[in-house]
Amino acid sequence: QVQLVESGGGLVQAGGSLRLSCAASGLPISTYVMAWFRQAPGKEREFVAAISWTGGNTLYADSVKGRLTISRSNAKNTVYLQMNNLKPEDTAVYYCASRRDTIVAVTARGYAYWGQGTQVTVSS
Repeated sequence: QVQLVESGGGLVQAGGSLRLSCAASGLPISTYVMAWFRQAPGKEREFVAAISWTGGNTLYADSVKGRLTISRSNAKNTVYLQMNNLKPEDTAVYYCASRRDTIVAVTARGYAYWGQGTQVTVSS
């Protein structure tokens, strides 16, 4: 059974930092593209960042470039999202997703497995 479990969300002031983690079980993430998406109230789920099998290739949404960093530890079967200089518009539920492919996808339907999400709230 595949499980993705996110953690690390919380309440932070604008300009602050958080580090999200996504622990995987039931699949070896070393052969999966891993990604983060987010969904704010009343909005569609949107792509945030993705990372290739080896970690050599990363892709970011324009709105988070330079502030958020995705990384992975295949040894720990975990993917991370370091979030710096957070803004109120970053407030959302953040979801971890995985896809068994070599190609990074930016649409939600491209990912087969999802976590339950972790809330990030940034106050102004």
